[in-house]
Amino acid sequence: MPRPSTTPLYYRVAAQTLTQASRLAVLGPDTSGEVEPVVVAMADGLWIGLGSDHTDRKAEAAGIALSKQLCGKPVGTRLWSYADVEGHWDELILRSWASIDGERVLYQESPVSSLRTPRDLIRKRTGADTLPTGTLMFCGTPGAIGGIRPAARFEMELQDPVLKRSLTHSYEIEALPVIS
Repeated sequence: MPRPSTTPLYYRVAAQTLTQASRLAVLGPDTSGEVEPVVVAMADGLWIGLGSDHTDRKAEAAGIALSKQLCGKPVGTRLWSYADVEGHWDELILRSWASIDGERVLYQESPVSSLRTPRDLIRKRTGADTLPTGTLMFCGTPGAIGGIRPAARFEMELQDPVLKRSLTHSYEIEALPVIS
């Protein structure tokens, strides 16, 4: 898999790839999810949610931008005001679980302090402290425990231990057959 030319590297994806559905159809068995905080710019400020940058790993070998466009991007249905968590951002925890060969396994777990903050990502991209209204930005992902691999189900969580709450979302993955 080719390394990004710079970090952070910003990939644009079509808004139509965003989904809140509980089922994601993908082409072939070579895709996987990865949990990420997402920042959403709305008229009343920045909001935080979570999503999965589900990616076609086979296509990723040919080009990362291509692989990002080939899969839907599941996002949760709830958001938190960024103002409510910005002061204790580094204490938030990201987790994901994957159902692999019929077993639910912890797939990712990390404090978000291992990632750049949303403000830092926004400033590096726009030179400003916010995004244009209506923009959603994925904010990076921690490594997968045991390596990246496909799953039949993907569950994700953003936990706020300070305010004692969590954002969660999950989805089933339907691998459509590749027919030559």
